Amino acid sequence: MASKMITLVTGNENKLQEIVKIMGNSLPFKLVSQDLDLPEYQGEERYIIESKCKAALDTINGPVIVEDTSLCFNAMGGLPGPYIKWFLKELGPNGLYRMLSGWTDKSAKAVCSVAYSDGRDIHVFRGVVDGNIVDPRGPTDFGWDPCFQPLGYTQTYAQMDKTLKNQISHRFLAFNYLKQYLLNQYASDN
Repeated sequence: MASKMITLVTGNENKLQEIVKIMGNSLPFKLVSQDLDLPEYQGEERYIIESKCKAALDTINGPVIVEDTSLCFNAMGGLPGPYIKWFLKELGPNGLYRMLSGWTDKSAKAVCSVAYSDGRDIHVFRGVVDGNIVDPRGPTDFGWDPCFQPLGYTQTYAQMDKTLKNQISHRFLAFNYLKQYLLNQYASDN
């Protein structure tokens, strides 16, 4: 497996850098990225991530990793959820904050779903961080980070040092589960 490559499907350079830092360099394979225009599936989180993984497998000849992120407002029953990309594109972080102006409950969940497949089974890993939607603070160059403040912290994701964020984020949790799975698979194969 040392010469094995796994393709991470993303065209987002910020996301790629964050994932590479989370995964570290102790894995017995090379992580490469490829930007694919995968369909934007609609439905529940698990359906979306598994469908994205199957679509990536149809294009990439080899093991793949796909990721999908949700931002779930508790007051809105979990919306915008997996559709956060479109809400963010239209409203920006400030508009996301304003969406909750009619509710006292500003709590939310940041969710990262990651799917890995070597071409046989699809394995899904999920990381969830509870927090609150706040008036945006910090740099606005990475999604909804300026308006999400994890519980127990006084800073938004955007204000945090990247090292700290990469140790507590929803993406860290999901990719750390994947990392442990891959290391266990490698150990059992050798």
